[in-house]
Amino acid sequence: MNPFRSQPSILPDEAHKTEAVRTMFDAIAPRYELVNRVMTFGLDTRWRKRCLDSLGIATGSRVLDLASGTGDLTRSLILRGFDVVSADLSFGMLHAGHDMAATVQADASRLPFDTGSFDGLVCGYALRNFTDLALCVAEMGRIVRPGGRIALLDVAEPKSKLMKTGYDLWFRRCVPVIGGLLSDASAYQYLPESTIYLPEPKSFRALLHEHRFSGVNHHMLSGGLSQLYTATRTS
Repeated sequence: MNPFRSQPSILPDEAHKTEAVRTMFDAIAPRYELVNRVMTFGLDTRWRKRCLDSLGIATGSRVLDLASGTGDLTRSLILRGFDVVSADLSFGMLHAGHDMAATVQADASRLPFDTGSFDGLVCGYALRNFTDLALCVAEMGRIVRPGGRIALLDVAEPKSKLMKTGYDLWFRRCVPVIGGLLSDASAYQYLPESTIYLPEPKSFRALLHEHRFSGVNHHMLSGGLSQLYTATRTS
């Protein structure tokens, strides 16, 4: 049974969200990277590069790729000379990945890592999938050492009327069709609707400050199709 289809909305209720998200990503793992490239016209590679460029820590540092999926960011981090651990809720995503040296299946709200054990953390397109975002940010603040850096990448909705019209047409109408042809339609119906889970930048900055991050920056990318937060863990 698909837990998304049992709901009047494609969005699962909070009590079932973690398991629903895990099941969904297990199902779409084999073609996850292919659909990402198609639905973003390859722009996701540019956004991920911007995320890593913004991390700002020394080569050789230990970095956690949180909600790593099949390892897009992980592979790029390894190529840049970082010591990388990949963690994801979905075993299917980790299994479908390749060239990922160390992988751990884990819930972002209960990470099995020692306090201060990472110099940096990246997270690509997963904030809206976390059931309790505050708990997940608290875990980021716990496992990243003082002076360490985070770079968090996620989808966004453009503010300009013209961009918003094109975004709605593509992501709310076309992407579910493409996802259905290449992978699983319900998962790619969830994607545009799941933006409702993302907090406004002001409130997310406050959440990061609450959990021992400072110097929080927020950037909209490609006219508002994606967004990037960077911050430094305080002492």
